[in-house]
Amino acid sequence: MTSFPKSDVVRIIAADGKPVIDLTGKMNGRGAYLCRSMDCLGVAMKKKRLNYALGIQATAEEMSDFTTEYAKMLDDAEVNR
Repeated sequence: MTSFPKSDVVRIIAADGKPVIDLTGKMNGRGAYLCRSMDCLGVAMKKKRLNYALGIQATAEEMSDFTTEYAKMLDDAEVNR
């Protein structure tokens, strides 16, 4: 496991059985942290670590939607730098 500074990770929470990005880091719910890269998300999804960490059973469609949302968040963050 690799450690990252807090500014380099994104908090993900479980909301209604689906993963949701928590940019404020203050939303209620069980949370997990991912580094800010699609590679990190890919590993977490391939090994179903995100579902396990959040205690959810998200469907393939819900995970696909989340992947799209995560990629958009990363693109927006890159534009704002």
